[in-house]
Amino acid sequence: MNVLFEALAHPTRREILAVLKEGSASAGDIAARFNVSKPTMSGHFAKLKDAGLIHADKNGPSITYSLNLSTLEEVLHGFMSTMGIAPEEKDSNQ
Repeated sequence: MNVLFEALAHPTRREILAVLKEGSASAGDIAARFNVSKPTMSGHFAKLKDAGLIHADKNGPSITYSLNLSTLEEVLHGFMSTMGIAPEEKDSNQ
């Protein structure tokens, strides 16, 4: 879980996840939204991939990234358990 929280700690990586929430996108399309160098973006992609938060599909010279929703779900459940919150608990007032 530490690797995952480290990946989520940086605002740019959280913003990349928000972009991918809209759907899969190429590395170039994602990078065009940020004012950082290509090596910096590559490092962000690597951190997210190492944490299991994104998938990378290479097609020739281009890479398309997508969210790994199963990892996000596992982490949320694990974090809730750590905090003593059962995932099925819901506030009946909502």
